Amino acid sequence: MEPDLITESGEFQPVGWSEFKTDWGTYMATIHLGDGEKGGVGKSLFVRTFIQYRLERGLPFVAVETDRSNPDVAGIYKDLCQYAVFTEDEKQADKADRIFEMAIEKPVIINLAAQSHRAVKGWIEKNQLFELGREYKVGFCKWFVTNGGYDSLKLFTQSLTSYESKMQHILVRNWGMCDDWEHVEGDKALNKLIKKYKVLVIDFPKLAYRERNLIDQKRLRFDEALQDKEITIVGRQRVANFLKAAYAAFDKTGVAL
Repeated sequence: MEPDLITESGEFQPVGWSEFKTDWGTYMATIHLGDGEKGGVGKSLFVRTFIQYRLERGLPFVAVETDRSNPDVAGIYKDLCQYAVFTEDEKQADKADRIFEMAIEKPVIINLAAQSHRAVKGWIEKNQLFELGREYKVGFCKWFVTNGGYDSLKLFTQSLTSYESKMQHILVRNWGMCDDWEHVEGDKALNKLIKKYKVLVIDFPKLAYRERNLIDQKRLRFDEALQDKEITIVGRQRVANFLKAAYAAFDKTGVAL
């Protein structure tokens, strides 16, 4: 299935992935930024699902946790996660540098903390990482998770207009947080920006509350959840269905690999 584009009229229009390609050239690896900029939009669940996707597909990657206040991704995928810090403090600005070094070898998946935009943007711009990325074949892709709220979409627009075409953006509509996206599809100004900057839009499925609460409470990886006896047989099937739908959404973008 090919990616969809929200047109200026607010309707979905299927398009070929080739129409979304940037002028970056060919990249050997990508720095995937799992973002939401504010708490409570489901960003950490998204990142955990994306990590599980790459594990099950046998795709190489390095996971990086940058959320010091709530490192739940590293808490669950502790054997896989490295730690890094994005900060506006010049004395500690180099603490994120190894992310780029790792990306030269394999793709990196970053769980960003809330309110990281200024620090990440400063790190990229001060070190001219877009230019350096062309030299070392490293690209940037931001997966922006939204709950469909006004503040969330405003922060997405801020990120999009800050980076413009230098960074591929994917708008992740979290159906676990919102089940009616008509207001987004009808937002002409937003959809004009989506078309201008070739944003991909995907639907991230809802994970049933009971299973999600058990997974969070027991700090389970998704492969562990599928074997956990405290989750009912039907509940495990709901988890499997959630993963199947999420993986299909990732496949649809063409950039998840």
